[in-house]
Amino acid sequence: MFAAYFDCPGGPENLYMKEVMKPHPGEGEVLVKVSASALNRADLLQRRGKYPPPKGASDILGLEAAGSVAGLGPGCTGRWKIGDAVMALLSGGGQAQYVTVPEGHLMPIPKGMTFIQAAAIPEAWLTAFQLLHFVGKVQEGETVLIHAGASGVGMAAIQLVRLAKAIPIVTAGTQEKLKATANAGAAAGFNYKNEDFSERVLEFTRGSGVDIILDCVGGSYWEKNLNCLSTDGRWIIYGLLSGGEVHGDLLARLLSKRASIHTSLLRSRDKEASNGYQQSERLVRAFTQDVLPSFSEGASPRLQPLVDSVYPLHAIAEAHRAMEENRNSGKIVIEVPV
Repeated sequence: MFAAYFDCPGGPENLYMKEVMKPHPGEGEVLVKVSASALNRADLLQRRGKYPPPKGASDILGLEAAGSVAGLGPGCTGRWKIGDAVMALLSGGGQAQYVTVPEGHLMPIPKGMTFIQAAAIPEAWLTAFQLLHFVGKVQEGETVLIHAGASGVGMAAIQLVRLAKAIPIVTAGTQEKLKATANAGAAAGFNYKNEDFSERVLEFTRGSGVDIILDCVGGSYWEKNLNCLSTDGRWIIYGLLSGGEVHGDLLARLLSKRASIHTSLLRSRDKEASNGYQQSERLVRAFTQDVLPSFSEGASPRLQPLVDSVYPLHAIAEAHRAMEENRNSGKIVIEVPV
């Protein structure tokens, strides 16, 4: 089979399509014929040699895939059959013609949805769902500040906050991106490049601050985050785009607001650790029950995966460049050849 590959860490020019062995499903695993995958920041970091896959995971790029069931390993319980349209969050291997997935990590593709649209769901939506519900425990009426609001996770989080009957507000770096977040349901948006978002957040919340911050930026935002976090607020860090160093009295400021910091990484679940697998399975089950029906035709409100652009697998390097230059609002999808 063909897969997206690189031989040594570096720039997008190191990527190419390589012929590799097709995987065989092990105990309790399903073989999926991949029609589409999607790009994530983790793929860029892995390509640069800064984010190795978890122990036991495939070293092929790709943290999500949509396609059809092509084979069943021993011990499968019968919940999937050959030909079923499925999507999955992966620890790696999605940007290839086939991938093996534990049967409990698969989700059905909602009726009327294409493989391209479905590929934009697993990583972004499961991440946003986990951050909001499993970590942040969002409540009706709360206000949630979402950094990088036009990213895949950001666009998913906006809609999930609305679904929870809470209020999403965002930061983004261009007016175009802020417009996209408003169309997705953001109640307000602030351009972090030309205004102090913490002051604008305090204006919007009439001085009380936000209940939850979803932060993939990290170090450079710490003071502004604490400035606009409410008393007893939850600051959830799931990425460090600006690095992890903090200079200043972070703990005293945090303590004065009785606030809490939570961290979460969806991928860091060791393939061989059963508790990580059980957590992922629980997350997938909750998402399938609570959120997936809202993607179907006729649902109100209806959730929409937002696809920015589609690249064929052989143009994987160009897809990486697009993400590195922050050109996308929503997901960059990789179409896999038959």
